[in-house]
Amino acid sequence: MASQDWFDKDFYKVLGVDKGVSAADLKKTYRKLARQYHPDSNPGDAKAEAKFKEISEAYAVLSDPEQREEYDQIRAMGSGARFSAPGTAGGGGFDDVFSRFGQQRGGASGGFEDFFSMFDQQGGGFGSGRFGQPSGGFRGFGGPQRGADVTARTTLDFVTAAKGETITLQGEDGVPFKVKIPAGVADGQKIRLRGRGRPSPDGGESGDIVVTVAVRPHPVFTRDGLNLRLTVPVTFTEAALGATIEVPTLGGDPVRLRVAPGTPSGRVLRVKERGIHSSKGTGDLLAEVQVAVPSHLDDDAREALERFHALEPKENPRADLMAKARQ
Repeated sequence: MASQDWFDKDFYKVLGVDKGVSAADLKKTYRKLARQYHPDSNPGDAKAEAKFKEISEAYAVLSDPEQREEYDQIRAMGSGARFSAPGTAGGGGFDDVFSRFGQQRGGASGGFEDFFSMFDQQGGGFGSGRFGQPSGGFRGFGGPQRGADVTARTTLDFVTAAKGETITLQGEDGVPFKVKIPAGVADGQKIRLRGRGRPSPDGGESGDIVVTVAVRPHPVFTRDGLNLRLTVPVTFTEAALGATIEVPTLGGDPVRLRVAPGTPSGRVLRVKERGIHSSKGTGDLLAEVQVAVPSHLDDDAREALERFHALEPKENPRADLMAKARQ
């Protein structure tokens, strides 16, 4: 950064923060602004790119405790000074600044040496790259680069996904790592392990490990949000006369359900809180009744059904369907 910029630019104002801002709040503010003005988010927008460079320049100084202290000192002691050539309208050039150092340090000579010692400690002086020269970021400017994310995949059986478990996966480098699978994880869901990815090339935050979960289908149960669904066959007489039946639960004891007389196929019976348990809540077990029709009848059964057919109501169960189809 040119020497004049140290006096002209208010880095706190650039970032919209107070001078006493904490390191954590400074970082949070910078990240928000960086996302807003990053050139990748504003392709072809020269103003956004210039703004991104400006906030990155400010953050590079204020995020470093030593640079921030030196910047504050220079701003405090050199406020209002101009680095202009002698004899111009800008004033007396460097003398305005050094006179302030002299007043505080016992003379112009001592002030002159103290002023440059802050730059020489880093082996450079003006233009040395010590101040405001970030090591990473977009096109050579900006804050430290975040490390790259590492992706991984795992396939779980239905019960493990529902109950949760800690599993071991192998990273890209062959080193195993553990992943805690939360209860109720769904097929296709991603689990992010923050800070477990690749390290930053220049001292920034490490990336994350992102694990995509695939869940094998279950032969009986399916997911419906946090609810579990299954189809429960019942006989014609159970559906017509009513019955108490048992239905399975996921990883637990069966539960008993009452099938009311006249229950049709497709009716859903609900068992509270026997679905998926997760941090978001607990679902229900939804049992859909399906009337099972026998494929083979002996002579006695056929005769009994024929007698029933002669006695059953003569209503056409498809009459309403046909009427709606004609509308």
